[in-house]
Amino acid sequence: MDYLNYMRSELSHYPWLETTLALAVLILFAALANFIAKRIIVRGIRHLITKFKSPNQAIFAQHSVTRRFANIVPALVIMNGIVTVPHLPEKFISFVQMGAQAFIFLTLALTVSEALNIFNLVYQRNPKSKNKPIKGYLQLVKLILFVVCGLMILGTFLKKDVFTLLAGFGAMAAVLMLVFQNTILSLVASVQIASYDMVRIGDWIEMPSLNADGDVIDMSLHTVTVQNFDKTFTTIPTNKLVTDTFRNWRGMSESGCRRIKRSLFLDQSSVHFMSDEEQQKLKDFLLLDQYLDAKKSEIEEFNNHLSNQSQYNQRRLTNLGTFRAYVEFYLRQHHGIAQNQTILVRQMQPTSEGLPLEIYAFTNTIAWASYEAIQSDIFDHLIAIIPEFGLRIYQAPSGHDFQMLTTEQETKA
Repeated sequence: MDYLNYMRSELSHYPWLETTLALAVLILFAALANFIAKRIIVRGIRHLITKFKSPNQAIFAQHSVTRRFANIVPALVIMNGIVTVPHLPEKFISFVQMGAQAFIFLTLALTVSEALNIFNLVYQRNPKSKNKPIKGYLQLVKLILFVVCGLMILGTFLKKDVFTLLAGFGAMAAVLMLVFQNTILSLVASVQIASYDMVRIGDWIEMPSLNADGDVIDMSLHTVTVQNFDKTFTTIPTNKLVTDTFRNWRGMSESGCRRIKRSLFLDQSSVHFMSDEEQQKLKDFLLLDQYLDAKKSEIEEFNNHLSNQSQYNQRRLTNLGTFRAYVEFYLRQHHGIAQNQTILVRQMQPTSEGLPLEIYAFTNTIAWASYEAIQSDIFDHLIAIIPEFGLRIYQAPSGHDFQMLTTEQETKA
């Protein structure tokens, strides 16, 4: 004790040295407190967490809330210990205390933000999170949190209450509304999207106006990120999903089937009544045997009521009608077609490009490659078998057609 008193009396002759040593001791205590907080307490808490078996353990290990919160400890030591350092100006002491307090406010805000990040990651592991993503709401909470933190830091340096600052900002409401216009629009859009279940993470959406055609991989307050099928990314403003038109393919995905809606364009000049020989030939197709017999009986019964009429008024089988029946029977026996869904083979309005015969059906899979393979196999078969019915596919003349015509004329000449 005598030695300490002696040292104090000696140092009192050198104020700058006494101040320097006191600051060094204060910094040393702050560093020691930081070491104890992070290396001992934080590690102890993390070790304790590892004892609990949890599927979210990797998330807690990657994002440490306690480590961020531990940054408060050295700031508290400096804020309370600066007043013990002798020979410092009052303004300097006040400035250091305000800086330490501002650092504490910022650390608390970052700690809460980190906790919200962990909560979002844990929530995303829940299967229900695809239906109700909360990332946008958490970003709004973070925005409010940092705005309040900024006001508290500003109030600390201005030595004013937060509520006094808020009252002063009332006159700037119009300016703030202009500055945060996009944020407000995005928030309202996020609420509408969540309320009406318009988009979920994992949905396939198509938005031609923004060249978006792919899966939704992320939804935040301001943007929705879509990974297109060409592996590029399209970032869509959240409010665009409310104001603009887009297509969501979720219904197709949930139904487990995907629609085929495609036409064959037939040459109308190839449509004709079928002769008995043609009918007998088509009976070799197992799919048409019963159809032709039933249709023939129906026509004969109908024509018996028109025995006194001209033969032109009587019903007769056409190759086009028979082909339509064949296509429908073929689809109803195809292993790749969903039989519990609509199956139609219909004529559309004739055009200058031929008579469209539309096939409307659903595959029993939604996998892209399988869907395209089933669709291609069906049309490969139909295009190949059309000549058996005396029909022709309409196709505009190509250079080869003109070349063959010229060669034929030269041969005749």
